[in-house]
Amino acid sequence: MKVSDIKKVACVGGGVIGSSWAIQYAMRGLSVALYDINDEQLLKSRGQMEKSLDALVGHDAIAQTQKAEIVARVHPTTSMEEAVSDAQFIQESGPERLEIKRSILAQVEQYAASDALYASSTSGLLISEIVAEAAHPERCVGAHPYNPPHLIPLVEITRGEKSSDEVVKTVYDFYQSIGKEAVLLRKECPGFIANRLQLALYREVQDLVMRGVCSVEDVDKALVYGPGIRWAIFGHNMIMQMGNPGGLTGMVKMLGNSGDVWLADMASWTHQPDNWSEVAQPGVDEEMAHFPDYVGHTNADCIAYRDRMLIEILKLHKKL
Repeated sequence: MKVSDIKKVACVGGGVIGSSWAIQYAMRGLSVALYDINDEQLLKSRGQMEKSLDALVGHDAIAQTQKAEIVARVHPTTSMEEAVSDAQFIQESGPERLEIKRSILAQVEQYAASDALYASSTSGLLISEIVAEAAHPERCVGAHPYNPPHLIPLVEITRGEKSSDEVVKTVYDFYQSIGKEAVLLRKECPGFIANRLQLALYREVQDLVMRGVCSVEDVDKALVYGPGIRWAIFGHNMIMQMGNPGGLTGMVKMLGNSGDVWLADMASWTHQPDNWSEVAQPGVDEEMAHFPDYVGHTNADCIAYRDRMLIEILKLHKKL
């Protein structure tokens, strides 16, 4: 199958991730079937999509007329057969439990074409385990999005032991064609790429706070107003490249082994502090209380602010 053959996508699972995926595909002009097990969940999905699209309209990322067109491209259904029988690409976003994902794949394979591409939005499970009992494991890949998928471009593609080279390439090219930034894991790895980087950083966040070096609020400020701003533009290797006239090589030579002293003092534990939430939650509450009013002081306020900032950053990246 070629990317140009993909005209209909089935989003299996209408939760937070599945609904956001549906918006992503519909925004790119594709017909979308959105499946879930009951009408109640589909109504929740519709409400979530409306809210997300209203945010895009409100921040001038799409026009009001486009919103109506996007909504019209999404067809909710409680019938798996109706959802997948004529879909060329199937995006599964079911609960993160191995037995459920295997059950969903088995249902899909009853009705889907044998050459339909299957991507699992797993955030931690290995695709080889998900497809262990599949009839067509060669057409399946892992595809971990970052939440919310319709805003954050990253999708991490993992090939399974039996994933075909052709399928992996087509899935990669398809995601790129709809505005995603796909990265490919050449072999399976727990936590993939981004979450491992995130957890490694978060370990140091936790350690600095637990050791009394800084507050929860200040470690967040240090990240947001320091490296976070740069990382929203370029990755760390490119930051190194631009930091020295000799490029990355020049930066490495300049720094030498000076970082070894820091590394020796940094966290290396492999079990997160059991009482972290007891320490961190009061700090987060205080941080939120200190936010300026234009950011807000509740979770809902901060989520709305986050989405607005994401939309503005994506505009700069020419992704919206």
